[in-house]
Amino acid sequence: MQQRIDLHTHSTASDGTFSPTELLRAAAEAGLAAIALTDHDTLDGLPEARTEADRLGIELVPGCELSLEYAGLPTHMLALFVDNPAGAVAGELTRVMLARGRRNERMVEKLRTVGVHLDMADVASYADGVVGRPHIAQAMLAAGVVQSFEEAFARFLGQGGSAHIPKEKLTPRQAIDAVHADGGLAILAHPYLLTQQPRHLETILRELKGLGLDGVEVFYTEHSERYTSEVARLAESLGLLKSGGSDFHGAVKPGVRLGRGRGALFVPGGLLDAMKAALGRA
Repeated sequence: MQQRIDLHTHSTASDGTFSPTELLRAAAEAGLAAIALTDHDTLDGLPEARTEADRLGIELVPGCELSLEYAGLPTHMLALFVDNPAGAVAGELTRVMLARGRRNERMVEKLRTVGVHLDMADVASYADGVVGRPHIAQAMLAAGVVQSFEEAFARFLGQGGSAHIPKEKLTPRQAIDAVHADGGLAILAHPYLLTQQPRHLETILRELKGLGLDGVEVFYTEHSERYTSEVARLAESLGLLKSGGSDFHGAVKPGVRLGRGRGALFVPGGLLDAMKAALGRA
């Protein structure tokens, strides 16, 4: 029987609601053979996760999820098998993090101009790791400014919102080069967010493969069975590794279960074997 894995998850080190320890315990309870911790633009949760993974005897794939600037599309890349705190990925993240810290302050300033007064210290108190828009939304919710996260993003923080400021991002080449410099794999995350059209996706994958892309997330919570088959076909035809994950965030994404997405997701352990073989770790 094929083992179940999950190669796309988040913890409180970015915008999830489970600590790295809690996440690994949940993975063990879910019967996962392996789990990748891929917090947004940070490696900070990995030491804690590794300690718990070793204690539980579950395989941890270290990594993170990188936000990219690509053709105006909501592009994310999973950096798998990356955990060097002094490596190339960490260096790029530090550079971007400094720019995003200024972005958070500017958004709080813009909120003041529309009558929403928050303190950056209060916003930061909601984050265990990287501070971002979800934490600003939490502060707004606590202050009674909005009634939900959805309202906070629709009215203020999301694209088109009155306090929105674009996020500093890496280019695909910067991200892929950094991942490879650290000995990892660069995997395009949730391609359905980029396009639902197979022909368009093929164009994107060909372009990114030309920059060194290693694989694509075939199995994903929001991918339909038909779309999953199309992405799998493209991965095979283009010689890209297949990956998959739930994009688990805990309470931030209600209904998305670790290792199972909305219930039907199954990411086979053989995908991880293929990745290790590509890295010469088989």
